[in-house]
Amino acid sequence: MGLHGVKAVFFDLDNTLIDTAAAGRRAIEEVISALQSKHHYGEGEARAVCDKVQAKLLRECHDPAKMCITDLRISHWEEAIQETIGGEANRDLAAECYYLWKTTRLQHLTLAEDTRAMLTELRKGLRLLLLTNGERQTQREKIEACACQPYFDAIVVGGEQKEEKPAASIFHYCCDLLGVQPAECVMVGDSLDTDIQGGLNAGLKATVWLNKAMTAPVDTSPVPHYIISSVLDLPAVLQKMERNSNAKLETDHMAGSNE
Repeated sequence: MGLHGVKAVFFDLDNTLIDTAAAGRRAIEEVISALQSKHHYGEGEARAVCDKVQAKLLRECHDPAKMCITDLRISHWEEAIQETIGGEANRDLAAECYYLWKTTRLQHLTLAEDTRAMLTELRKGLRLLLLTNGERQTQREKIEACACQPYFDAIVVGGEQKEEKPAASIFHYCCDLLGVQPAECVMVGDSLDTDIQGGLNAGLKATVWLNKAMTAPVDTSPVPHYIISSVLDLPAVLQKMERNSNAKLETDHMAGSNE
């Protein structure tokens, strides 16, 4: 990238670089299968337990000072089993379900070969940073599982910082880490509320929304500078930005010469 263009790109992790949602679905099916074959649950009961756990994960509020994430998530399974089946709390079964879900999900978190190739190519001219929200242990395990560390100059996990995306502070922290200005950075992510709003809050040069389904955002959503349906479309967007930047420089130069 040219001197007047982009110097750094920040990437979100979940459902941007890796398909966390698909891995999660595989993990849930594995638990449903185990509950049926090993513990003789009906399919409806097994699915009900898993549906309840997923609802609890969406509402999850974790305070690391009070409880570790492992205990909290085993509790989600314990409550879901009791709410569905009744009777005594079954911590052992809850722990078994949690570890099966977690292990299976991590096994299916992969950084695709074409994504690796794109990151390798981009890094020849740009600084790359991974910026992910979420609880420290959970996100670090995902990063380890998909082996994405070699592709980035820095990795920042929201759960290790004072504030997470969309707070401007975490983006400015990332800029400081790389020694760049916000106006030299691009944020790429699938979440309008955290990735795109955060990039806008921090005054980044551009935000790129990964919208795989190409669904229309609601009227109140933040407006990204660019929209792509695959993360592999990013290099073309960066090239377009570079051309626009060079064209503006040329126009400014000509305007200056004419004065």
